[in-house]
Amino acid sequence: MRALIALLAVLVQVFPIMATPANAGAVEASHRPMPRAVKEMIVQTATRPAGYISWIRDFRGRARAEGISDRTFEAAFSGVSYRQDVIEKDRNQSEFTKQIWEYLDRAVSDKRVANGRDAVRRQRNLLEAIERTYRVEAEVVAAIWGLESSYGDFRGDIPMVDALSTLAYDGRRGRFFEQQLIAVLKIIQAGDVAPRQMTGSWAGAMGHTQFIPTSYLAYAVDFTGDGKRDIWSENPADALASTAAYLKRFGWTYGQPWGMEVALPRGFDYSQTGSRNKKSVGEWSAMGVRQADGSAIPDHGPASILLPAGARGAAFVIFKNFHVIARYNAADAYVIGVGHLSDRIRGGGELRAGWPRGDRGLLFAERREMQQRLTAMGYDTMGADGIIGPNTLRAIKRFQAAQGMVPDGYVSYEILRRLR
Repeated sequence: MRALIALLAVLVQVFPIMATPANAGAVEASHRPMPRAVKEMIVQTATRPAGYISWIRDFRGRARAEGISDRTFEAAFSGVSYRQDVIEKDRNQSEFTKQIWEYLDRAVSDKRVANGRDAVRRQRNLLEAIERTYRVEAEVVAAIWGLESSYGDFRGDIPMVDALSTLAYDGRRGRFFEQQLIAVLKIIQAGDVAPRQMTGSWAGAMGHTQFIPTSYLAYAVDFTGDGKRDIWSENPADALASTAAYLKRFGWTYGQPWGMEVALPRGFDYSQTGSRNKKSVGEWSAMGVRQADGSAIPDHGPASILLPAGARGAAFVIFKNFHVIARYNAADAYVIGVGHLSDRIRGGGELRAGWPRGDRGLLFAERREMQQRLTAMGYDTMGADGIIGPNTLRAIKRFQAAQGMVPDGYVSYEILRRLR
């Protein structure tokens, strides 16, 4: 009984409207039933870390400072659960980097292409209206929809307050997740969605096209005109329009491809590849670069050559719209997945080049080791965080050139073996 009284004392501070100082004492002495939300909090506490309730109490003050009302806070946190499954997913993300061909095998599978074409047929009027409004091609919007939620079939069913409060309390990237949780409360306060209907992935991405809460606040639109920006319902209109609005906001150029597969000539200078090395289409053409079918590359402005699997894999020429898609998700594999899927939905064919499928991805620890060894040998990667960015790729190219290898920047086990 003492433990229950102590817990109620904490709950009084977290939920004063449910158990105010004026009636808190009566809860112990009376046989009246406790408010349902308080009961739920007590039952669920058995599976929570001891500090979770205290964290909610402290967070309440920070939420108030961001303009969140007590009424909104109580509605959002009524029945909230600490989600151990969310922590397990956060801790057990694969330490391997999936190779691009493994990613594309799933992202642009025949089934996903067929489902995408069917989705475009079913939503043709909506997608055409979105395309007219935002000047973003329907197939590109559909491709993002397909990769993010399999055209709405897998939007995530975890309440966002549960997931984000768990991650914010847990502390790893706590500031980021608390920022997202504040955004969730602002969305609830605006009346766009009820707290328990605001569901998504374990990491906080929501709706048909998996907006994170802060992006939703900044870029989501009410395309249906019903006064709500509803990206969660069965009707995908607001979600798909919000995605188009997002791309347009970051500079989407209507009629420009994201990129295309190309064939590189014998003796090509691979040191010229990489997203930071831009040339005119005329310059690439003069170097012998052609589309994969042998035709000339159309001129859509400055372009780069990207080799996601090095010289033994497919090569792509990429334009400005590639970088716009990257604002949605910065991974090259994701951008290529969206671009290629949109091409396939439009009727395009499969990629012509093969992949070095015998290669394996490096463990996170191996990627860090590679960066450390490169830096120690004078090829500075500007840090060893296990994340392969432009600085690491530049260092790898320099090392490859010194070793007499093709300087394509491909991150492989062979590089690490030579460094050892």
